[in-house]
Amino acid sequence: MTATIESIEELRQEALAALQAADESGLEAWRAEWLGRQDGRVTLLLRSVRDQPQEQRAQFGAAANALKNTLEEAFQERQEALRQQQLQDLATSGAIDVTLPGRPQPHGRLHPVTQTQRDIIEVFGEMGFRVAEGPEVEWAKYNFDGVRIPEDHPARDMWDTIWVDKEIGGRRDMLLRTHTSPNQVRVMEHQAPPIRVVVPGKCYRQEATDATHEWMLTQVEGLAVDEGIRMSDLKGVLYEFARRMFGQDREITFHHSYFPFVEPGVEMAVDWPTAEGGTRWVEILGAGMVHPEVLENAGIDSSRYTGFAFGIGVERVAMLRWGIDDIRHFYHNDLRFLRQF
Repeated sequence: MTATIESIEELRQEALAALQAADESGLEAWRAEWLGRQDGRVTLLLRSVRDQPQEQRAQFGAAANALKNTLEEAFQERQEALRQQQLQDLATSGAIDVTLPGRPQPHGRLHPVTQTQRDIIEVFGEMGFRVAEGPEVEWAKYNFDGVRIPEDHPARDMWDTIWVDKEIGGRRDMLLRTHTSPNQVRVMEHQAPPIRVVVPGKCYRQEATDATHEWMLTQVEGLAVDEGIRMSDLKGVLYEFARRMFGQDREITFHHSYFPFVEPGVEMAVDWPTAEGGTRWVEILGAGMVHPEVLENAGIDSSRYTGFAFGIGVERVAMLRWGIDDIRHFYHNDLRFLRQF
């Protein structure tokens, strides 16, 4: 049907009624139907101006353009009205009562090994030891040679561990450290006595995994070097450590042991209750007076200085503190276990 000036008013009323009924999802469909550039109803109406009688074209064209302007303005107004309504609905539904207490957030917790390591470091820190960390990937000269474990030494067979597959000068010379003692050597190379450090970190050994051993373990080793340091100093430091960690009523014993890097060497054990109501001795660390060759290897005059060193297995201490019977629990990532600490 050919459009007339009278029909333009009917189209305006129809378009505005449809616009007021359109929601946010139907707004674009309305715009395409009425104002679309290709086949919108107003666009087609404007194209039909040329089909009008000559004497009516100007009036018809003016009315069609007025319709277009009216609908465009009405579209903008409806779009803004819907946006404001959406904001109002959001403000109502998402309102926050600022007088209510905040929602509690779940608290994480430190791994029991990390907790124990920090507690150990704190005890020695209060006795004047600073923390010195070092690389986990280490040169053999620091891991073995610098602490009196040459290639032909039997102790090296026990600790022959995870090597980096890279040869330097025809031999593999880099590995994952088997203890944190290499960093003690590094400290002595770069710091003149007096020295008092604890060296925490992970170590890696070629060991069978069972209830008391893992191929990866965490250590805190200690080193003190100065003039006049004696075995009694070592015993006093370790007595204080054990009683701070396990209680003032703990009984402690030392017995002779061999470690290549100390002379003499000892192991320290604490008395521990048994299920039967008695007690037993549980070894918790190895220690001793730093061997003169280790001092000389690091450039320290062993005729003037002496020192002591000790190495503590953090997992062993954690097992004793909390009565854990299997070291493997620490690394199974079982939240039922970890949430107990």
